[in-house]
Amino acid sequence: MTKTLTEPAADIITQPGILPDHEIRRLAQEEGMIESFVEKQTRDGVISYGLSSYGYDARCAPDFKIFTNVDNALVDPKEFSEQSFVNRETDICVIPPNSFVLTHTTEYFRIPKDVLVICLGKSTYARCGLIVNVTPLEPGWEGHVTLEISNTTPLPARVYANEGVAQFLFFKGSSPCEVSYADRQGKYMGQRGVTLPRL
Repeated sequence: MTKTLTEPAADIITQPGILPDHEIRRLAQEEGMIESFVEKQTRDGVISYGLSSYGYDARCAPDFKIFTNVDNALVDPKEFSEQSFVNRETDICVIPPNSFVLTHTTEYFRIPKDVLVICLGKSTYARCGLIVNVTPLEPGWEGHVTLEISNTTPLPARVYANEGVAQFLFFKGSSPCEVSYADRQGKYMGQRGVTLPRL
């Protein structure tokens, strides 16, 4: 699917607020808002993912950048060095103590012009001391979502690829924004895979 959502989702939804499951499903299936979309919660033997009552639980891909200090690199958002991490493609990623990894969602998102998306970590990981951090998905943005997963514990911790990692909540605005992320040609527009900091 190659659609890009540049128009508002207002043709069906008339009131602002959080989108329920049936509206998320409609926007995913008819407008390509979430690709590849799982229309019900999948949980048998895995950390749950898929459509929930008022959100969508996304999966992380088996593509990880694990931060390490073996080369004494400095983390600088203006001059980001690839010496800061090691790359791993694996179904189970082990995050070192007090460290973090970058990965991305398996799903590709296309956000309507009148919707803002907030991401929260799943409680299964939060109860293990793993924190998922994602900035809001802005109206008009599209791409794979780069996820930062922090291990706040003094122990190594596992993250499972192709299983649920974070929940996305979709909020409809009272009207479409005047200037969307696509309109201003944001630097992370259309990102695929793990995208490193850009200036």
